[in-house]
Amino acid sequence: MDYILGIDQSTQGTKALLFDNRGELICRTDLSHRQIVNGKGWVEHDGEEIYRNTVQAVKDLVEKAGIDKSRIAGLGISNQRETAIAWNRETGRPIYNAVVWQCARGAYITDRVEQEGLAEMIRLRTGLKLSPYFSAAKLGWVMEHVPDAAPLAAEGKLCCGTMDSWLVWHLTGGKEFRTDYSNASRTQLFNIETLAWDGLFGIPVESLPQVTGSDGCYGYTDFDGFLQKPIPIHGVLGDSHGALFGQGCLEKGMIKTTYGTGSSVMMNIGEKPVLSEKVVTSLAWHMDGKAVYVLEGNINYTGAVITWLKDSLKLIESPGDTEELAEEANPDDTTYLIPGFTGLGAPYWDSRAVGMYYGMTRLTGKAELVKAGLESIAYQITDVVLAMEEESGIPIGELRADGGPTRNRYLMQFQSDMAGIPVSVPPAEELSGIGAAYAAGIAMGILPGWEEGPSGRPWIREPGI
Repeated sequence: MDYILGIDQSTQGTKALLFDNRGELICRTDLSHRQIVNGKGWVEHDGEEIYRNTVQAVKDLVEKAGIDKSRIAGLGISNQRETAIAWNRETGRPIYNAVVWQCARGAYITDRVEQEGLAEMIRLRTGLKLSPYFSAAKLGWVMEHVPDAAPLAAEGKLCCGTMDSWLVWHLTGGKEFRTDYSNASRTQLFNIETLAWDGLFGIPVESLPQVTGSDGCYGYTDFDGFLQKPIPIHGVLGDSHGALFGQGCLEKGMIKTTYGTGSSVMMNIGEKPVLSEKVVTSLAWHMDGKAVYVLEGNINYTGAVITWLKDSLKLIESPGDTEELAEEANPDDTTYLIPGFTGLGAPYWDSRAVGMYYGMTRLTGKAELVKAGLESIAYQITDVVLAMEEESGIPIGELRADGGPTRNRYLMQFQSDMAGIPVSVPPAEELSGIGAAYAAGIAMGILPGWEEGPSGRPWIREPGI
């Protein structure tokens, strides 16, 4: 039996996943990393810590699963998107911490670009509404504020990329500097019509990675000598794109939501891009020589709201407490939470919005505050779903959901009620890593293609409603 590895490098930590040759998840390990937040609310990660954790998570996985590691045939990677990092091409050392997708420090750059009258041109080229949410403004900040950036770029020694390219670089010992189309399309530096980098935001094209098919080969790794022989990295997808693939949303009009630290609502729109005013257009993936596009709306704070209720307000001891408290809350309470802690994403695109509780009365208590926080997740996602339906002209009949918060039955039922459609939740939570591993396994011929499942159905299990 051959095995496929999946690595899901997410905002809170790194997961290592092991799949058999039927696509079944047989083991998982996790390692968290530091969230570096300063007094300005800037959010960073230590790229070297993340790489160390990636290698260690794989070692822990093999030990936990008790398998013969020589039977591991290939690797797929999914990653937190928009988070950007720059490093020295010669030493492999980062010149600054990774700037996390939540961080809006580049707002002054996008303001400047807008004042120059370039916002609409950028939207037409990249499919993305001008925002510090995307990688371009983050890398622009690095170019302007990190002393080593400009000199290294001038010497051709600067690498700028998202976390997938950072991992691929180090996993291959610096031999491969690559990213996939899904991640490239989220940088606001990539032309989704020509499928090539555009020279925007002062980022030298020479500093950007080679764009490779989402199921292509990204080089070989032995995890710093842990494996006896190197295995191919044969699939890379941004986390939300991996979840779309893992959910089996392969047909035009199918839609999914990933409930993570933030949320991505993503609709498959087929092989032609459709530009939107309220949400953005990206590439779902590029496989078998074909590009598939999506509409997507991103929300900064969904699962992170639950973390805030636990760690900052001390209203709950664990995420599971939210379901019980929401059920106990007064159903007539009118408290709402607007979680604009670092601005609001789609469909509002207000990077300067702030958070607030609204509608409290003297009877509002702990349960009502928690309930409002939980419900704020569903309200935000519904706003995006309705915007997609309106702008695409495609009726939405089902929302497929994945991520840890999907275990919360109150939230899933409230989501279905607000959106007015069934919400389907698969038996597995790790859809991002599943999608990337499946892409690798199919490309390598280890896993069957989608059309080869039992009774003509996809071989991933259908979600239950």
